[in-house]
Amino acid sequence: MTDIAVVGAGSWGTTFAKILVDAGGDVTLWARRSEVAREIRETSRNSDYLRGINLPSSLTATTDLEEAVASAHTVYLAVPSQTLRENLEAITPLIAPDTRLVSLMKGVESGTGLRMSQVIHDVTALPLERIAVISGPNLALEIAKEQPTAAVASSVDADTAAAVAKQATTAYFRMFVNYDVVGTEFGGVLKNLIAVAVGIADGVGYGENTKASIITRGLAEISAFAAAFGAEPHTMSGLAGLGDLIATCESPLSRNNTAGRLLGQGYALDDVVRRMNQTAEGLQAVTPVLELASSRGVSMPIVMQVQQVLHGELDPAELAPHLATDSDEPQGE
Repeated sequence: MTDIAVVGAGSWGTTFAKILVDAGGDVTLWARRSEVAREIRETSRNSDYLRGINLPSSLTATTDLEEAVASAHTVYLAVPSQTLRENLEAITPLIAPDTRLVSLMKGVESGTGLRMSQVIHDVTALPLERIAVISGPNLALEIAKEQPTAAVASSVDADTAAAVAKQATTAYFRMFVNYDVVGTEFGGVLKNLIAVAVGIADGVGYGENTKASIITRGLAEISAFAAAFGAEPHTMSGLAGLGDLIATCESPLSRNNTAGRLLGQGYALDDVVRRMNQTAEGLQAVTPVLELASSRGVSMPIVMQVQQVLHGELDPAELAPHLATDSDEPQGE
């Protein structure tokens, strides 16, 4: 009997499946592509997404969704955010009413502006107490190499958050708990947008002052946005906020940083998407985030500049962190 399922065999889904096995779980990983599932089963490798990483021999993989999720008491979701709804429509009839669903994704649904936990609730009708989200400074390849890090498990239900945290805690991956689902999710979404901006600056050839300014002013934008939607202020200074922001903005392993760097080097958006091996969620989140910000009267000048670069309306070299602030605003952030 499978205790745990992970849906999505990209770098993060595969890495998280490894974490869960290392923590003692009986895990089945669902892969969309048969060749990926076969390689994991037969060689304990996923060379498309985690080259050089040995996976636990007990980790199994399948392309049969029912086989993966039907007997799982917890299902972790690691698919691109814009495909979550269609994946859930296939998953929902297969799971028991008391199954826990956990989002590993950091996105906002286009068209609805819903966070991933809201999409899960909307499609499955599971009570919010059965839903959790995980976020933090979690670059997949580093964790797959068992380099130590930490993350946050968040749910409105204390027992669910604690159970998920316990299920995914290993010697190299420490899970903390909070109950601020809004802040935890928006922290993960919004840092991607700032990472794209930092990548653009890097691609243009700007130095550390510019990038540090974008990160600092970006944190102010993230904090104002999250607060407007009811997030706890301290969440943005924790692992799901500042911690994730630093890791994503500073590392060449970050897909969003990489996408921004390509934009800064002069590649058009279509070319960037074609060159990326995996989804850079920040590219797809820009428009829905700005729509949400407008609905609450929140100004996000850095994210607006990223949108203008994406649309070809702004030369990447003109992206400027000082435009995020009126000149007479006190600069305490």
